[in-house]
Amino acid sequence: MRAPGFWERRGDWRSRLLSPAAFAYGWAARCRARTAQPWTASVPVICIGNLVAGGAGKTPVALAIMALLRDRGVAAHFLSRGHGGSLTGPVRVDPRTHTAADVGDEPLLLAEAAPAWVSGDRVAGAKAAIVAGAEAIVMDDGFQNPSLAKSLSLIVVDGGYGFGNGLLLPAGPLREPVSDGLAHAQAVVLIGEDHTGAAAQIGNALPILPARLTPVAGADLTGRRVLAFAGIGRPEKFFESLREAGAEIVESVPFPDHHPYSTTEIAALAKRASDAGLLPVTTRKDWVRLPPAYRNSIAVLDIILTWQDAAAPEALLDPLFNTPSSVGQGNV
Repeated sequence: MRAPGFWERRGDWRSRLLSPAAFAYGWAARCRARTAQPWTASVPVICIGNLVAGGAGKTPVALAIMALLRDRGVAAHFLSRGHGGSLTGPVRVDPRTHTAADVGDEPLLLAEAAPAWVSGDRVAGAKAAIVAGAEAIVMDDGFQNPSLAKSLSLIVVDGGYGFGNGLLLPAGPLREPVSDGLAHAQAVVLIGEDHTGAAAQIGNALPILPARLTPVAGADLTGRRVLAFAGIGRPEKFFESLREAGAEIVESVPFPDHHPYSTTEIAALAKRASDAGLLPVTTRKDWVRLPPAYRNSIAVLDIILTWQDAAAPEALLDPLFNTPSSVGQGNV
């Protein structure tokens, strides 16, 4: 889906019209949380979630946390629902054989860094990972899923979007009230400049870990004229990263999150770029959803998450493991 524009505006008539449905959604979510009996794993479970529908930057945060665990010598595995994939699992993701249509785009990216599991049943997925040797589990999303107890929960907030209009689905983007979400998390990862006052809304409820998305090998795009396209929660974030990498965006084409690209669609985009003398470029998450025949002709801008204070996430991980890490002197 693509987030409707009125989710960012307070007082819109569509939000008022949808307020009864939002009330029902919130009531059902709270009932689910109160009646759940979470299963507790034998290893630490670290959940990377958010409070809004759509992308906030969870996957880069999950990868950054996995890098910290790897530096500690912890053999952690990823666990994901596999949004957009047909396999319900539990199944271990194999990037050599699985496609985004099988397991979703995010698990394919995660599996390049560490063992990754897809499971609609989070408890079954956690059990499968533990049997396979996982010493910790990093969940990409699942914050609102109460079936699996979390040892550490981080809420990811996009500084350019914040909490939208502050209303619950479908009147706004929130999956649960902000106060409820903050009550069962340990910290907030705020990505990018806070343009919406999200930090003020969080207040002193939780520690805030500022971070940013940094282009990798961005110099390769310096001065390049590009046709940029992206099917992520907020395509504008990708376009901003491209500009930061020095690219000149001549044309930008947004798609809905997790959009399944057809051969006809990509062929048309590639031709538009070629006719205008532009380099077609997209995100790594989009690239794994491209028809294989076109992947070599589409450039990718990779990004990583860097922490403003590299010691802050380490301090959150220390209580979960026997020995505090001596790592954390630089960014992830």
